[in-house]
Amino acid sequence: MPVVAACAETGLADESKRLGSLPSKAKLSLDEDWSSGKINPKRWYALRKKWGQGNFGVVPENVALVKDLVGAKRQRVLRCEAHGDQYAGPITGQWKRKKRVGGVLVSKQHFASGRFEVVMKIGSVDNPRPRGIVPAIWTYGYRAVSVPAKLSDNFSPTQPLYHPSLQKWGKGQALYWSELDFPEYGKGGRFDRPMYNTFLNSKHQPLTFDAHGAADGRYHTYTTEWRTGLAPIKGVKDSQVAKAKGFYWVQDKAVAFGLYLGNPLKRLGRDRYAVCSGLTARHWIDGRFIGENKTFVPSMGGQLNLGVWLPKWAGPAPWKTAAVYFARIRVWQYGDPGDVLGILTEDITDNFGKDGQPLRR
Repeated sequence: MPVVAACAETGLADESKRLGSLPSKAKLSLDEDWSSGKINPKRWYALRKKWGQGNFGVVPENVALVKDLVGAKRQRVLRCEAHGDQYAGPITGQWKRKKRVGGVLVSKQHFASGRFEVVMKIGSVDNPRPRGIVPAIWTYGYRAVSVPAKLSDNFSPTQPLYHPSLQKWGKGQALYWSELDFPEYGKGGRFDRPMYNTFLNSKHQPLTFDAHGAADGRYHTYTTEWRTGLAPIKGVKDSQVAKAKGFYWVQDKAVAFGLYLGNPLKRLGRDRYAVCSGLTARHWIDGRFIGENKTFVPSMGGQLNLGVWLPKWAGPAPWKTAAVYFARIRVWQYGDPGDVLGILTEDITDNFGKDGQPLRR
């Protein structure tokens, strides 16, 4: 290859990895610096919830505002505390257990395409990589749709969002799931290559990227840009869909599930449709390109989650307490044509009470 052409291609590749300026349509939807001194309940809520194996959940008591040095400035930040295998203090999780309990704060707002900018610090300079914790930034949205078990194998004329291919946890129980992890540190006690995962309903792709030493007990800026679009789908007729909540939902098994994966459609004209599709999620740390997700990127909105938890797959946590800190949080929404908002709208539910006992619903 001629030198000039090679240099030109390298330049284009470098340009594609650069964190560019915001699109003109970008709208600042969340700007949180904790300077009020209080966690605003109109913006945020803390979870009392357990998921996964080998831990006892996350609790609001492990979430608080404190002062810390961010760069050269002392300011308020969010502190999410983790209790390790040697913790014997007063705070408890599920079943009143003291060990392996974390803290997570969640945005009230659901977001779709846009830029997410989170300033995060893991641990401290003295202990920047506490084994056993999973510090994470992620979006998450879900919706359960049910029909009687005897009707589970087919679409439902009275419940157009039900899809037989999305059944989970039993017959007639369909689940819509939207999640982006950007990132999730700590699998097997390792912090060099955190996970950048995508979840699109029943599909999932786990990837890891080199974080270039960002887990060093100092603050770093994590940026993710999530894009969606419309993907034309051939052969779908008006008679094969049902309209609900502003979107069109496939109601015919003759339409191959792999063409839309449970995503809703937009109508372009008579017997003409496009799938609301996630395109990419691209990631930077301190402006340095880390990697991108191109597979099973969701289009449905999710709430922003910040915090730390201690699943079995993170390994032993041979210490009393550790923490993850979050400084300024900003989210710009792009309003891409593939965005699906207004479908996944619920807050994440707690599943145990202050007494540690499971909640019955």
